[in-house]
Amino acid sequence: MKHIHVYTLLFMFVFCTSCRGQNKPNLSKEKIKSETKEVSTSRWSDTKYEYTDSVGKRLIIQNGFPRGERYTDPNGKEYLKVIFWTRLINETDNPLELKIDFPADSFEVPWLPGKYYKILLPPDTMTIDKEPLYDYGLTGLKSFLDAGIHKPSSLQRTINPKESNGFYVVILSRITEGAPGALRTGLSLKGQDLFYRVSLVKGPSPLSLISEKEIHCGSINLKNLILPK
Repeated sequence: MKHIHVYTLLFMFVFCTSCRGQNKPNLSKEKIKSETKEVSTSRWSDTKYEYTDSVGKRLIIQNGFPRGERYTDPNGKEYLKVIFWTRLINETDNPLELKIDFPADSFEVPWLPGKYYKILLPPDTMTIDKEPLYDYGLTGLKSFLDAGIHKPSSLQRTINPKESNGFYVVILSRITEGAPGALRTGLSLKGQDLFYRVSLVKGPSPLSLISEKEIHCGSINLKNLILPK
């Protein structure tokens, strides 16, 4: 099945949306020394965030472009599924503990009452060599979605010093057409808290932002990093 062009089908979101049942986090008062965001030069990478500790060692978060196509659940309901990837590169001298959780509840699209989207985390590991592959090399996705479409989704990884680790994120919605823009997402860090950004943008390049929502989704263990007071 050919990938659906995400610019023409995306579709769904003016993401000033909120998650049902989600609580706002209490952010840590500790701050990373510096954060920079830039557009990646990689063909398959959309954005890159760099966090630097007090001795100049970096944590880099890379976020990939979307790839979308249709998915039909076991009950015959049709969705649009959009696949993203995120990679964390730990250049520090300490292991990083990553924990991400998305609820079983869906996120409502505010400008389309009664319409929702869901975020899921397949267990597969994303690696650089998979970037040019179909679905970024993600396999067994239909079985994963069939079993987990109505369940919470979580992920835990340990990223050792001088190593990297990548994972996939899948967004599902029953809305398959309608919005004047393209979907972009990205993981970022505030203190020890992780946020997943979901944005609707329009082109041509340079893209302009239509709407954006940050979802608190987990944490990373920064206790072993030297953070400025």
